[in-house]
Amino acid sequence: MENKNKKAKLLILISGGGSNMDAVICACAAGQLNAEVAAVVSSNHTAGGLEKAKKHNIPTYVCAKSDFETEAKRDKKIAEIAACLAVDYIVLAGYQGIVTPVLIDKYKDKIINIHPSLLPKFGGKNFFGLNVHRAVLHSGDKISGATVHFVDQNIDTGKIILQATVDVLPADTPDDLQKRVLSIEHSLLISALKTLVE
Repeated sequence: MENKNKKAKLLILISGGGSNMDAVICACAAGQLNAEVAAVVSSNHTAGGLEKAKKHNIPTYVCAKSDFETEAKRDKKIAEIAACLAVDYIVLAGYQGIVTPVLIDKYKDKIINIHPSLLPKFGGKNFFGLNVHRAVLHSGDKISGATVHFVDQNIDTGKIILQATVDVLPADTPDDLQKRVLSIEHSLLISALKTLVE
């Protein structure tokens, strides 16, 4: 029988400021999530999230695209880090790298991503950051939101775990909508992780 007190080990992948990563670290520290962040991997050397992770005494690694011949070789390195730490789940939190089968096949149904739209709408190649929110506004949709989903071999097509919505307001700019979606992302990601680890 599985030990219910055992904490799930998470590896978080980031590319930027790491606000979702920070929310997960704080939820673990506060006991809201029966998990611990084993390490953080950044896709670039200057990601602001690296400093945040270090402040929490969490080991950090950088696996930048420019440091590897191919994305598959980068994912081989990430898979080695994950295996070394015996992680249970890999969390993409604002990670802008494309995950290859090298990592997906080793961690099938163990890699999750948070995306700033209500998938399957506004997902796929080039739908990241403000591009997503511009597309939502251009479409005339009255509701947007965020989605936590499993990562599969295609971009943003994996099984949906959880979604949350926000209203799209008539005067919204892409920046306005991005801020409103980000305001629900943290709690959505933590809720999705709870369903997995508990």
